[in-house]
This record gives sequence, structure tokens and C-alpha cells, in this order.
Amino acid sequence: MMLSIIVCHDQNRVIGLDNKMPWHLPADLKHVKELTTGNTIVMGKNTFKSLGKPLPNRKNVVLTRDENFTAEGVEVIHSLDAIADLPDHVFIFGGQNLYEQMIDRVDDMYVTVIEQKHQGDAFFPAYTFDEFEVKSVEEGKVDDKNKVPHKFMYLVRRK
Repeated sequence: MMLSIIVCHDQNRVIGLDNKMPWHLPADLKHVKELTTGNTIVMGKNTFKSLGKPLPNRKNVVLTRDENFTAEGVEVIHSLDAIADLPDHVFIFGGQNLYEQMIDRVDDMYVTVIEQKHQGDAFFPAYTFDEFEVKSVEEGKVDDKNKVPHKFMYLVRRK
């Protein structure tokens, strides 16, 4: 199994405010769709609630301690260890607690960096380029739909 993180954060590592993303960036949503379609995404219950429904054409897994939680179109797991039993390419999809618990376990990270600073109450954990090697950086195009400067980074854990 390949285990990756996929995240979009700003220059202060903000990932959310009031259980929403503090920016609108269709290019990132398209990027996420291209990477995760046909694979598995694992998220916490609040992240799932912020989406409102399972994302199509991929396996949606919600990790929660709530033994009574169910949602249509979603597999529910109750431990980090259960992630290891998931098949194929698994993307850790958020939020803050899940990222904090998984950052030391993943093989690589797909990071969209918003080149601005936003207010937030959820953050991505700190990481260094001692731990992760930058394999690629692609500047995002700013246009009418994507007004926020951004870049797409692919990082691989150093062995």
C-alpha cells in the first residue's frame, strides 16, 4: 500500500476556518480529483461533514471514535491501525488531527501551498525539508477563477 497526504495550506500552514477552507481555488479541487480518483481517501468526521457527501469515483473512509457514526457511501473505521488494511493508494485527506497523527507515517505528500496568509483555526503540522525531499514544484496559474497565488509541491520522505 502507498500512503500519501494530500493537503492545501497557506504560508502559516492554515488549512481551515470554521470547518471550511478559507479560500476558493478550483485548480486545487481539480488537482485533488486527478490524484485521488480511483483511489482511497481517509478523513476525520468533521472533514467529511464539511464535504457534505462522499466524493465520487473513489473510496471514502471516515476515521472516527464515534461508534455510532454512519454515512451512506462511506466506510467507517475506528483506529489508525485500520488504515494499514486499506488497499491500493491511500490519501490522508484531513483534518488537522488526522494529519498530525499520520505525517510521520506517510511515504509522500501532495501539498498545494497558498502563497498568502489567512485567518484559521485548523493547521497542518510543521514539516521540514530534512524529512521530505521536494520532487517537483509547479506554479499554479492565477486567473479569473483562481485568484489566489498558489503552487503544487510533491514531497517524498527521505529514507
